[in-house]
Amino acid sequence: TLVTYIGIIEVDAVGRSKRKVRLQMANCTDRIKKLKKFIMAGSEMLEFIVAVLTLVGIVLAIIGIVMDVGFFRQILTDSAGFKHYLEQILLLVIGIEFLVMLCRPNSENVIEILIFLVARHMIVGDTTPFEDFVSVVSVVLLCIVRRYLRISEEDREKKKAAES
Repeated sequence: TLVTYIGIIEVDAVGRSKRKVRLQMANCTDRIKKLKKFIMAGSEMLEFIVAVLTLVGIVLAIIGIVMDVGFFRQILTDSAGFKHYLEQILLLVIGIEFLVMLCRPNSENVIEILIFLVARHMIVGDTTPFEDFVSVVSVVLLCIVRRYLRISEEDREKKKAAES
């Protein structure tokens, strides 16, 4: 089709205004952007609710552990009781790290949680020497990945500062 420009409005050979089509598309993209903002706000609210519920669960678990005074006497005499106590403490640490991840989601927090999970499995679980070796190797690999991500993040920050 033959398109001519008359001022700002494009007119095709039939004489229909393309400006109306552009305005309709702009309205559609504005609606999509508003919908995306609404969905993001809703997901952030749900994340906040989950974080609050996680915090309440952690506080209740800590209170439950501290209130069980007889359990501390059992730890002194029975090593199996200490293993159970250690399992509970490591579970709380993982819960706290999960809460941090919900509040500040980034790759470093996810890797920290994975490190704690592997360490908990290795310390608390009844594992074979091979499983312990695999756990140690996985913790080392996760630490290397965490360090690599930190270096690449620092490089990105330096580039942004240089561009400004």
